[in-house]
Amino acid sequence: MQLRLLGSFLVLVAAAATHAQANTVTVTVGGSTTSGGNYYGGGTTNPVLMFSPANITINAGDTVNFISEGGAAHNVHALDNSFRCANGCDNDGHGGNGAPSSQLWSASVTFTNPGTVNYKCDIHAAMGMVGSITVNAVTPPPPTLAIGGYVSGNWYNTTQSGSGFQIEATDAMDSASGLPTMLAIWFVYSPDGSGQNWIYAQGPYDPTKNRVTLPAQLFSGTKFPPNYVPADVHGMANGWGTLTFAFTDCNNGTVSWTSTAPGYGNGNPMPITRLTRIAGTACPH
Repeated sequence: MQLRLLGSFLVLVAAAATHAQANTVTVTVGGSTTSGGNYYGGGTTNPVLMFSPANITINAGDTVNFISEGGAAHNVHALDNSFRCANGCDNDGHGGNGAPSSQLWSASVTFTNPGTVNYKCDIHAAMGMVGSITVNAVTPPPPTLAIGGYVSGNWYNTTQSGSGFQIEATDAMDSASGLPTMLAIWFVYSPDGSGQNWIYAQGPYDPTKNRVTLPAQLFSGTKFPPNYVPADVHGMANGWGTLTFAFTDCNNGTVSWTSTAPGYGNGNPMPITRLTRIAGTACPH
């Protein structure tokens, strides 16, 4: 269903008023190499006394999987004693044994606190078998609010009182997408300061998401009543551009825009704050 609000309507705009998915990183422990071989397969087997890679950087919440490839008895022992692992970890409450072992063992450690953890093999640390794990803090993503009728109302940027947005998340269904329709009107001014602009946007929104991009149009052509002639209303041939709204909660969000119309350009996300709420609506908790 297409909605047209280009006829008569009344609007009051008051001039007031980072967690990413966790990853697993593998560190190989020990192993062996063959040197001095000949054509008939002879040679000497030498233990590899190193961690590979020895120094890694991860994010808080990530897991390091230590995998022993044998060659000698090894373990991984944090210098701060936060873990000691080989055939299991003997300080995680699961009854593992962190003493050096020549078996082909594996052990996983999850890191939740930012900082650097240095570790070693208890037997071969003096031979350079040491490593470090740098754990970066993870900034949780900003909160988001799925779009619904409760975002309807008037919104504005607090540094630009005197202009703002009327937003309506409606229950009228867009026939092409099968999604509900959102309307947004930006009460603003022309780039050259010659007058007021009403930029009108309309399109479907996904009620499971916090972001929507709406095609926008700038209309002109007719006169004030009683000389208003609907047939005289016309928009720009290729449209004005798009408005993108994103909501972090029921009272805060951002708007950005992309316009092909001369003088309007593109706008990075601009904070907007709720000014009014429609009676009878309430935010989800």
